[in-house]
Amino acid sequence: MTKAISVAGLHKSFGTTHALDGLDLEVEAGEVHGFLGPNGSGKSTTIRVLLGLLRADSGAAQMLGMDPWADAVELHRRVAYVPGDVTLWRNLSGGEVIDLYGRLHGGGRARRGGQAGERSGGLDPARRADLIERFELDPTKKGRTYSKGNRQKVALVAAFASDVDVLILDEPTSGLDPLMEEVFQRCVQEERDRGRTILLSSHILSEVEELCDRVSIIRKGQTVESGSLTDLRHLTRTSVTAELTGPPNGLAALPGVHDLEVQDTGVRPDGVRCRVELHVDTDKLNAVLRSLTDSGVRSLTSTPPTLEELFLRHYQEDVRAGAEGATAR
Repeated sequence: MTKAISVAGLHKSFGTTHALDGLDLEVEAGEVHGFLGPNGSGKSTTIRVLLGLLRADSGAAQMLGMDPWADAVELHRRVAYVPGDVTLWRNLSGGEVIDLYGRLHGGGRARRGGQAGERSGGLDPARRADLIERFELDPTKKGRTYSKGNRQKVALVAAFASDVDVLILDEPTSGLDPLMEEVFQRCVQEERDRGRTILLSSHILSEVEELCDRVSIIRKGQTVESGSLTDLRHLTRTSVTAELTGPPNGLAALPGVHDLEVQDTGVRPDGVRCRVELHVDTDKLNAVLRSLTDSGVRSLTSTPPTLEELFLRHYQEDVRAGAEGATAR
């Protein structure tokens, strides 16, 4: 099996609201896949369908080769889920909740494909203890005493310590401080090294950029882009800043050049006569670099497009519409 998650043409409506409008999503086994979109784009609805909590109106969804609705019980033994706002049993301690989650994953069953009696599905005690220490969690406190960040830690420890195939993480670092976010990132990298599949929904684009092998960006219930960051970066523009010994002849006429600014610096001791700043479509970068070289380059900085720029590219229409609405009011 190469596809841990496969979604095609998924539709889900709530009354007149179309939460999912033909959404497609494919997550390869063993990868960390970023799932991006603003509030209301359909991320949480997709996750609920994958968890068997909602039934899609139409389309197909499979996880680990099974139907999330029909095979929910078996899937939940092989999937760990961390929401963005964890609710705990008030009178259970954090440690008791972690162990309960482990038993829900089938702590006594044999490992799939292994010998009878091999432990699987539950929690690895050594891993559990290590994670509790790394996340600086006191497992003896009752759920009612935990802050939001500590409730997140309980769910993260339970998920990372479970013997599952897929981790679905929906804004998992909500409420964590920067030090704990670093611990989270290391844990995700360790899980990927173990061959587990992770679907990561996050508003922290730097986190996604650091961790994910591929990303899918959704908008209004549809997938608008999907691929590796290397694949997707050709869709945005590279920022270039250069200091030249001569004028940038013909640069403005080159295809793919945007927002060109030329500053005359006079003749400096190092021979620099002007400073150039521009954005260029990445597939047109070679011609721009040749033109700059012909003008005499003293220094050059090239900044590749970020995931945030790619993300915003698909939501500029919504941003403009919001600005126009605010102006109208």
